This record gives sequence, C-alpha cells and structure tokens, in this order.
Amino acid sequence: MQKKIRKAVVIGSGVMGGGIAALLAGAGIKTLLLDIVPPDLADDEKENREARNRIAKAGLDNMAAARPALLMQTKDLDLITIGNLEDDFDRIATCDWIIEVVVENLAVKHPLFERIEGVRKPGTIVSSNTSGIPLKSMSEGRSQEFKQHFLGTHFFNPVRYMKLLEIIPGEETHPDVLDFMADFGERILGKGIVWAKDTPNFVGNRIGIHGMVKAMKLMMEEGLSIPEVDALFGPVMGRPKTAMFKTADLVGLDILSHVAGNTYELVTDDEDKDSFKIPDFATRMLEKNLLGKKTQSGFYKTDLTPEWKKIRKVIDPSTLEYATYETPDFPCLAEARKAKTLSGKINAVMYGDDKGARFAWKAVAANLIYAANRIPEISDTIVEIDNAMKWGFNFEMGPFETWDAIDLGKSVDKMKKDGFLIPENISKMLAAGHTSFYKTEQGQRLFYDFTSAAYKPVQVSANIISLAGLKADGKAVQSNEYASLVDLDDGVFCLEFHSKMNSLNQDIIQALHAAIDFVDTHGVGLVIGNQAGGMPGAFSAGADLAAVRQAVTENRFEEVEQMIKELQYGLMKARYAPFPVVAAPYGMALGGGCEVCLASDRVVAHTELYMGQVEFGVGLLPAGGGCLALWRNFVDSIPEAAAGDVDLTRFFIPAFMAIAMAKVSMSAAEARANGFLNLTDRIIFNRDYLVGESKKEVLRMLDAGYAPPVKRKIKVLGEAAQGMANTQIADMQRAKYISEYDAFVLKRIAYVMSGGSVRANSAIEEDVILTLEREAFIDLLKEEKTLARIDHMLKTGKPLRN
Repeated sequence: MQKKIRKAVVIGSGVMGGGIAALLAGAGIKTLLLDIVPPDLADDEKENREARNRIAKAGLDNMAAARPALLMQTKDLDLITIGNLEDDFDRIATCDWIIEVVVENLAVKHPLFERIEGVRKPGTIVSSNTSGIPLKSMSEGRSQEFKQHFLGTHFFNPVRYMKLLEIIPGEETHPDVLDFMADFGERILGKGIVWAKDTPNFVGNRIGIHGMVKAMKLMMEEGLSIPEVDALFGPVMGRPKTAMFKTADLVGLDILSHVAGNTYELVTDDEDKDSFKIPDFATRMLEKNLLGKKTQSGFYKTDLTPEWKKIRKVIDPSTLEYATYETPDFPCLAEARKAKTLSGKINAVMYGDDKGARFAWKAVAANLIYAANRIPEISDTIVEIDNAMKWGFNFEMGPFETWDAIDLGKSVDKMKKDGFLIPENISKMLAAGHTSFYKTEQGQRLFYDFTSAAYKPVQVSANIISLAGLKADGKAVQSNEYASLVDLDDGVFCLEFHSKMNSLNQDIIQALHAAIDFVDTHGVGLVIGNQAGGMPGAFSAGADLAAVRQAVTENRFEEVEQMIKELQYGLMKARYAPFPVVAAPYGMALGGGCEVCLASDRVVAHTELYMGQVEFGVGLLPAGGGCLALWRNFVDSIPEAAAGDVDLTRFFIPAFMAIAMAKVSMSAAEARANGFLNLTDRIIFNRDYLVGESKKEVLRMLDAGYAPPVKRKIKVLGEAAQGMANTQIADMQRAKYISEYDAFVLKRIAYVMSGGSVRANSAIEEDVILTLEREAFIDLLKEEKTLARIDHMLKTGKPLRN
C-alpha cells in the first residue's frame, strides 16, 4: 500500500511541538495538537472543554504570536485543531503520523507510547523528537509492528527556519518506513536529512555543544572576553552573526546546560566527555536565572535609558556583573578582513600569531579532532556531520570542509606540534596519500569514506541539480565576473547570478540579454536561479545601490538611465521570449530581484521568500518594469469573463500600497497574497530543489504546447487613480505615518503606476509606463533627500525617514 500523510498529530504543544505543527500546516497537512489537561483545574472547570484544552490553546496562541513567525501565513491555523490527552486521545486513530514532543522523561514517554499503541491504526508511523533518550528504551514492550513503524525525527528549533532533520532508525524500523520518512521530510517539509545513530544527542548537538562548551572553558583558561570570542567565531569563521554566546542566549543557557549535562552522563566511553561539563561561571548564571533572551539577561543584555536608548552590555564571567563593551579586534581579524574568500578568512585566523588566533586554533582543532573520533559512533560518514552543522547551526562549512579549507596536512602537522592526539582514521588517511576530505571529479563531488579508505560520491536526491558541479564539469556556456549561463541539459539553461548579494549590475544585465539570445538559438527554455549560501540567502537583493550612488556623484545620469533602460528591455525580452522563462527565487528577492520574477512566465519559489519592491525606502521607485509588472499582475488576475464588469479602481490601491509601503513578504505564501506571485506559480519547501524543479517546469510548459504571451496594451486608471492615491497619501500624512518627502515620492509613484496624464480606463502601450519609470527614477536621484536616504542605507543598512 502506498504510504501517505494526510493528517498528523503532534503530542506536546510547547515550543518544539508548536513549531512542528506550524510546519505541517504550512505544508497543507491537517494537524491535531494535543497536550495534557491542566492539573490545577477548579471544580467548576473540570467539565469545561475550553479549560481542559487550556495548555494546548496556549501553545497554539504562542505559535501564532511567535516572531520570527512560525506560520507561513495566518490562515494555516485553519488546518490545526487542538485537544487534550484525555478527551481527544482516540482521535489519534485517524492520523497517519504520530509525533511525540513531550518532556524529556522516560517515565512520561514510555507509558504514552503504550497508550498510543492501544489506539493507533496498523501502519501508522510513530516518531519521537527526543534527543536524549534511547529509542530502544522508549519502545520497550511494544509490539513488533509498532517497532517497525517507530523512529526518531529530531527537528531543530525554530522548526520553520532550521533545515536539519535528523532521522534515527530504531533497531527494528522497517526500511520502507525510513525511506518514506526521508523522502517526506526532504521533499514535502523541505528539510535536509541527516541519518543519525541512536546515540546521545545524535549528530548536530553532539558536535555543536562540544564546540560551544569547549570554547567556554578555553576562554577562561586563555583569558579572553565573551565579545572577543564572538568576534572570532562569527562570520569570519563562516558562522552566524550571533556567533557563540549570542547563539547561546537565543537557545537558552538552561537548554544548553541540559543537553551538555545529559551528554556527559550518557557518553561513558567518550575520550573527551569532560568537555561537556559547563564551566563554573555558567553554573552560577543558571543559579541566578541568567538564561538569555527568555529572561532578558544572559551572556548579553540590553538596558534602556530614560530616553529609550539601547545600551548593550556583556557579563563578566568572574563577577557576573554587566558592563558596556567595545567591538574587539585582533591582528588575525584585520588580516581576515583583507581576504576575499571564506577559506582565506579562516586561514588568517587559524594561522595567526596573536592571542585571539591562538585561542581560536585550540578551539577549532579540538572540535575537528572530536568530530573525526565520532565516526562511526554517531554517523557512518563525514557528510552527515558536515551537513548537521551546516543545517542545524547555520555554519557555512562543516568540520571536515573547514579542515579542507585550512589544509589537512598542514593543520595536522601543527596539531602534532601543539600536542594534540591525532585520530587514527586521519593518520591512516594521510599515510595513504589522501590529503583532502572532499574532491570533485567530472562534476561530481566525492567524499573520503574511512571504512573503505576510498572516495565515494556524495549522495543527493535526483531532484537536486548542482550548478557548481555542472560548472566544474565545463557546462558553463557563457560567463562573466558576475553571471554565468549553465547548461542543464535537455535544451534548458540556467542564468546564474554570482555578484555580492546577487545584486544587479551592468554585467548581469548584459548577461541577461546574451542568455536570451543564446537560448533562442541553441535551447528550448531558460531558468533564472542561483544557489548562493546563507540563511535566508539572496536570490537578488536588487540593484547595486553603491554603484548607482557613485554614478550620481560623478554626474553620470545618462549612463544610469541607459542601464535602467537595458534592464527594462532585458526583462521585457524575457517576458516575450519565444520560449519559457522560469524564475527560481528564495530568500531575498527585493527591488530588481523581484522585477526579474515578475517578468518571468512562471515562478518556482522557495517557501522562505522575502519578496517586495523596496525602492521607496531609499526615496526611489521600481524602475526595472516593476510598476508596470505589478499592475499587470493585478489586472491579469481578473477572470476574462468578468473583466468587463470589474471596477479596476478596487485593484489600484492594493497594488499601489504594495510599493508605497515597501511591503516585503515574510513567506512565499504572503508574496502570493501581496500580488507578487500568481496562482500558477509554484511554492516548494526544499530550496535545494529549486533549479531542478524549475527545469521540470520549463519542460512541462513545452509539453503543454508553450506559446509566449502576446504583447497588448494595458488598461490604466490615469488621473482617477492619482486622485484616489492622493487621498490615501493625505490620510497617512495627517496621521504622521509618512513625511512630506514620503508624500512627494508616493505621488510620483502613483503617477507612474496609473499611466500618467491619461483618462480612466485608457489602454496604453507598456512602453509608456517604462518611460515614466525611467524619468521618475532619474528625477528622484537628483533630489537631495533621496541621496540622503541612499547614503544612510549604504552606511547603516537601515532606511532614513526625512
């Protein structure tokens, strides 16, 4: 029988349970969220359903209010039903997947699974989100059929945003169940699957917590401060900006301490188990309830002055007193800033000779050695460990990729010199002449397998296309410094941006024109996508604002106008090309990045899509065809049969306000609600699938007999729309929501979007609006307040309201 998950139950409505329920609802799965009946009910509440569901309702409310949002869109709540473990337990029988997310206590979990077995239908998958209790202990006494459908599914928090899903087979879990859950987790829920063994804290937390606690101890030994450690273990090492201690504040010192303590108790044969004992100062912080963000004070805290000015402070581990701090620096960090690649930055720190570099080296070396010693204990390959750290902790490189980056042979020599004990598997690998953990041959990435002492292909889903692998195999047919055209086979090509933040510049615009011409002659369809890293990453953050500002400084307005015109007509060329064009956005798709998507025939978007036309924030307007394309999206959404009876004025203000508010979606579902995606556009959960699924979309459109859109005049509202917009603008100005200059810019946007000085319901050529866009953009660039906004954005990354 074909397995399907149409309905799931999540038992436990806390932070993790709520996050899992939100994810399932976002994927369209009906979800039952259960928790215990409150033990403190008054006599008059004991028969009250609302009171008996109070804990689950609180979990649901917390999920709905969470920031950053756990729900893709508010209406996902319609798919979640709450209940309690007494009145609603039998409803579990209707579910296809039962997920246990209760307190980490075997005395609670074991009898719960016994109850579950009494009501679940045969074949229903049962999983635990535990990270510290062995599956064997939880399933003891259960039937063979139950055990065959029982496994561990360990999500990372926050569930929506963290890619990692560790799957842990039980001793008797049926292979078909494991295969199904891996496919479901990857394809439907968008997770990166790491196969873990049933060992304490599995893979991600075993390696990650070791590194964090070890660094805390070394910090005390080496006499570094908390800000110094965070400066060394942030982006310069390919780690998140929250680095070490700010990450701990987000997680919570209580959680960190619990995981570390649990590991220490369970890893009896671990050669470095003492590294899981948190230092004394952290224990004293726990006693004082200095847990991090949840208690407003942790390793860091923020005070407010009477004038509401934020003052950021850090704790002194010796005294537990808080004090302000300056951004620290070391010579190794200064050298790292000069490096152009992450590998170069890491090497600058690892092989530096100052106090910070020596500390960082000891911390990293210890963690690399620890990771190598965990194979095959916690996983069979280096790939699982690297992926766990990238997907669960947002590292740009996993431990073994980092080891390659700092030169395996060179680093081992330094480790020996510094007295580290080199793992036997590493020594054998080097003795056999293998000097890297990864290599690429014929476009395929290989990893070194300790068991066979040979390189093996890194296994990836057939749905995943690697642009890096294709380029390594010579599949780039066109390229410049900032863009490449890559052959995806079957006549489909991918235009890949690779500038900083994939921002649009003259080279990318030229590449767009060249790609369309090339595909017209040599191919059948075009994908516009890239596979840059980061979370959420950037499909394209828009135009290169610094380059535009420099051109204004040098009075090169004609050059800017020409570049805008080339972008406009490059995107128009894509829209009306005689072959399908599919955009594959993810993360930030802002300004010009949004306009690229609006110009495409179809969009295949990742769920985490932060899309919008944000030019108003710097005193400008969308000028790559964005005003035209968004209005066209709204007009085209009207069914043709009803077009003659629909009052277009009802559509203008929502379209105008999407630009006027610089509205950015917080998910792909919101982007659709905001009018940036159409109903025919697809939303997928796995970002790694984007290019492959976009290629499939091109081929599907061809199979369906693709014909390009016909270029027609577009109906606009002219002066009537401007009057409506001006009323809206005046209301916002009276409410002091916008400044006088905001109003000035917004009136110009309304003028452009409505088609200029024409009568209501006029049909005009699209080129008219494109010309209005260019003229307005250049005029606004000549305004001092717009330039002040641009300068402020470039300096601070934040908008200026002047």
